[in-house]
Amino acid sequence: MTTTGTQVALPTGVTAEGDGIAVGETGVRVDAYIDFLCPFCRQFEAASGDALKQMVAEQLITLVYHPLGFLDRLSTTAYSSRASAASGCASDGGRFVAFKDALFAVQPEEGGPGLSDEQLVAVGADVGLDVDSFGACVMARRYLPWAVFVTERAVERGVSGTPSVYVAGTPVPANARTIAAAVAALTR
Repeated sequence: MTTTGTQVALPTGVTAEGDGIAVGETGVRVDAYIDFLCPFCRQFEAASGDALKQMVAEQLITLVYHPLGFLDRLSTTAYSSRASAASGCASDGGRFVAFKDALFAVQPEEGGPGLSDEQLVAVGADVGLDVDSFGACVMARRYLPWAVFVTERAVERGVSGTPSVYVAGTPVPANARTIAAAVAALTR
């Protein structure tokens, strides 16, 4: 994958398009565009996360998370993109979902610096990621170009806010009930 002519390293678990982390391998594709600084994304995860995990476990959906850098302008340190990049490192360590959940649990307020790279590493350690390999990945900002790529692709697709959810390519409201209904309509 490339962005502005530069080759982009991809984390483990990305989709064939390279712009999202796939959770699950079968069922209807559900794309969730999130930003780790977005309070509405945190609410979406709190309200719908367990139901989405259940749909993945029941092999009803393949859930693809697209961690975006939309809200970098609301952070003094490009936190959204740095958190997105760190989630790629977490995917390499097989703990993307746990890391995503932990980031939302400690979500900083908009307008500040967000978590430091050291704090991102600590969050990863708390969810069982190897401090040495995960820490090296985060501190090197290995997947920062990937975070830019994911965000560029989302904009190209017309995603203008977070959370945005698509079921088999069709936009639906970001809540478990409408997602489940859309999936059920496709699998009847």
